[in-house]
Amino acid sequence: MTSNTTSKPRLLQGNEACVAGALYAGVEFFAGYPITPSTEIAEGMSRELPKIGGKFIQMEDEIGSIAAIIGASNAGLKSMTATSGPGYSLMQENIGYAYMTETPCVIINVQRGGPSTGLPTKIAQADTMQARWGTHGDYTSITLAPSTVKGCFEEVVRAINLSERFRTPVSVLSDEVLGHMREMMIAPLPGEVEVFKRHKPDVPNEWYRHFEITPSLVGPMASFGDGYRYNISGLTHDEDGFPTAKPNEIKAKLDKLRNKIMRYVDEITRIRTEMMDEAHVAVISYGTVARSALQAVKMARERRIKVGAIQPLTLWPFPEQLIHDALKHVRKAIVAELNMGQMVYEVDRIAPRGCEVIHLGRYDGEIMTPQQILDKIREVVK
Repeated sequence: MTSNTTSKPRLLQGNEACVAGALYAGVEFFAGYPITPSTEIAEGMSRELPKIGGKFIQMEDEIGSIAAIIGASNAGLKSMTATSGPGYSLMQENIGYAYMTETPCVIINVQRGGPSTGLPTKIAQADTMQARWGTHGDYTSITLAPSTVKGCFEEVVRAINLSERFRTPVSVLSDEVLGHMREMMIAPLPGEVEVFKRHKPDVPNEWYRHFEITPSLVGPMASFGDGYRYNISGLTHDEDGFPTAKPNEIKAKLDKLRNKIMRYVDEITRIRTEMMDEAHVAVISYGTVARSALQAVKMARERRIKVGAIQPLTLWPFPEQLIHDALKHVRKAIVAELNMGQMVYEVDRIAPRGCEVIHLGRYDGEIMTPQQILDKIREVVK
């Protein structure tokens, strides 16, 4: 049943939901290079953007793609690209440029097995730490991780909002299974979900400083052609954008890159919990694995095992306070992920005293099944 107050249910792939989310959030420019398993995102944007006056361009490679969306963003357009592991690696230097120049843009990484060409059609979650530390230097990453098709829509909208809100690149980590699975979803109507509009300066040209350290740490952003004169450089720079070698200005710039994110960590970080009441064991998982974990927890509850599920929707900054609080009465925490162990170290770092952290990894290109997680739960409660 549908009415004039709801949108129609749609059967979408995760990749297609990413396209729908990008359009809902007002993305006007997409540059990308085809790479499995993310190609449907580029294909969808190539079809849909011209219909609304947006711009799509297929670049010669992923280096050109990230460079193009940075340029488009500085020209005033909400911009996005999509890729997978090898392309994400190629983008890292320019992602660092976007951090330094405080340029909003969104990168969707539909993860696959690696390293190198690896497993183009198989699943992995091995880019978790790359999303945090992939480029050189000191900065603070925002990275989101959906687990459902509707979640792809929601987290892409949130990524674009956060990118524009904090003038920073934001990564969304999907994966091969999530990108290609299909689920029914109903998209929100226009205006039902907030879409953040970039703050523009309203001061005379001679007063404007493109990188001003404001009380909020996130200043307004003029676009190329708006009439404001400013300098953009990947070199460490002062508030006017000109290169500096002064220690106090260098420290101020790098502090800003960190603090404009960490000051608002409560606004940025989100987790989802299920059946954590009286749980003695918790399964912590993200992305596609969170689906298997929830099913495993339900199976364990049927066997009267007191277990719950914790799913970080924000991976970086790590939602340490939220997860710490969720683990206060937990004796054992199983971190389930499709890699050799990446998020587990963060959980172990912040777990309350008396909570044992146990890793459950899989990295053979296959999904982690509910039975595997259930077996681990039964093992640790013996």
